[in-house]
Amino acid sequence: MIYQFFIMIVLVGIFYAVYYVVRARAAKQPSKSGNMEQKLDRIIELLEKDKKE
Repeated sequence: MIYQFFIMIVLVGIFYAVYYVVRARAAKQPSKSGNMEQKLDRIIELLEKDKKE
């Protein structure tokens, strides 16, 4: 019975570790929408600069 309890704790620990790693990776990656906004801002700046010239 102690062996089963130990195995259960190990399995829960593995699931928690995988969950933690996935969340950490997702938080580390920059959002795609933010990246897209930066590109659009740059395009707008270039178009405005082109209009002035």
